Amino acid sequence: MDFLQRLARFLDRPLFPWKKLIIGFSVGQFVFEAFLGIRQYRVLQKTKPPAVLQHEVSQEVFDKSQAYGRAKAKFALFNGLYGQIQNFAFYHFDILPKLWSWSGNLLLRFASARFSGEISQSVVFILSFIAIHTIVSLPSNIYQTFVLEEKFGFNKQTPKLFVTDMIKSQLLALVLTPPILSGFLAIIKKTGNQFFYYLWAFGAFLQVFMITIYPIAILPLFNKLSPLEEGKLKNDVEDLAKKLKFPLHELHVIDGSKRSAHSNAYFFGLPWKKHIVIYDTLIEKSETEEVTAVLAHELGHWSLGHTTKLFGISQAHFFYIFALFSVFVNNNSLYADFGFHKEHPIIVGFLLFSDILGPADNVIKFLMNILSRRFEFQADAFANNLGYNAELASSLIKLQIQNLSTMDADWMFASYHFSHPILSERLKALDWKATKKVEVKEKVEQKKEDVATTTGRDEL
Repeated sequence: MDFLQRLARFLDRPLFPWKKLIIGFSVGQFVFEAFLGIRQYRVLQKTKPPAVLQHEVSQEVFDKSQAYGRAKAKFALFNGLYGQIQNFAFYHFDILPKLWSWSGNLLLRFASARFSGEISQSVVFILSFIAIHTIVSLPSNIYQTFVLEEKFGFNKQTPKLFVTDMIKSQLLALVLTPPILSGFLAIIKKTGNQFFYYLWAFGAFLQVFMITIYPIAILPLFNKLSPLEEGKLKNDVEDLAKKLKFPLHELHVIDGSKRSAHSNAYFFGLPWKKHIVIYDTLIEKSETEEVTAVLAHELGHWSLGHTTKLFGISQAHFFYIFALFSVFVNNNSLYADFGFHKEHPIIVGFLLFSDILGPADNVIKFLMNILSRRFEFQADAFANNLGYNAELASSLIKLQIQNLSTMDADWMFASYHFSHPILSERLKALDWKATKKVEVKEKVEQKKEDVATTTGRDEL
């Protein structure tokens, strides 16, 4: 505690160039990631697939995969540059203090006197900030969805659904932001220098609460969950859950195909009551045994304690963030360098602190990717030990083909960006030997090649 206070006094130096430091961090990250992107782009110019995939991947599929990878790499570079321009403009033209002042004037004009304090103004400020970010991000989101993804057969969204999703997201922010942000700020204001202990407890409670209400109140706004039909797949999954003593409550199918051809399978819920969700695209594109193998991998994460460990790590990370924020929350020089000479809004301080924390967060991201890849190997081995070696390998290869996923990767790019090992590494770890060509199921009526992809923690 004394160390944090001493550090706070040391960093609160008049005329310290915080703005230049934050912009420098942002530019440095962009240059580094652009450097990694260039390294990966060279890999994406190869004309032959890796040896381990030469029997499963046709030259046509490989060429499409490489073309898709290059298109994404170009878009990432452009989008990163666009983000840099946004950040620079935001800071150069002092948008933050202007937006804060506008939020206060809006409350004075339209709200009663009891809503004139910092907490109410912070809520209006953040909602306005979210709206601005949505608007400035709209061109790149439209291009990614309706040009890039459409070109390679990924996009299933209609313009109407795209707009509807955006409106729902904004309304959701309008409902959730006021109570959450108000609690966040009230804790800091009322608990003094030790606010980070209480803030950490609040964050942990909020995580558990969101896990509970998400499938009930939020998910149905965007997707429909239906019970998995009776049949071999349901019987096999229920038998697998029973064998592993997984507290399965319900099996659902989600209509992921309404937006894209992406595939996934995941579980959610409290420790004693779990739900398994399977994307309809995964069922359509895979054999029953392969879907079961995917779920064996996912349940491996649960059985090996990966989800619990990651939850614990996230709690430690939150505590580290909140404790370090206590060093900056009253930093006069930080606020002053961004145009806040008389007022020191806590929420503005947290936004600026988040930018300062950028380099450290990138290191944490790198370390978490290392841990995540290790967990993926362990979950693969778990499914392998259950007897799903061939089925898991087959499903991995199918997803690779359906994805037009990158067949190979630069080691530096993969280490920094990938939370999952590349396919060749996973097949090698499974000691997989090709015996026949893997066939991908296709719908007869389908005109475009479906693309299945998986991202995030619930990825295969």
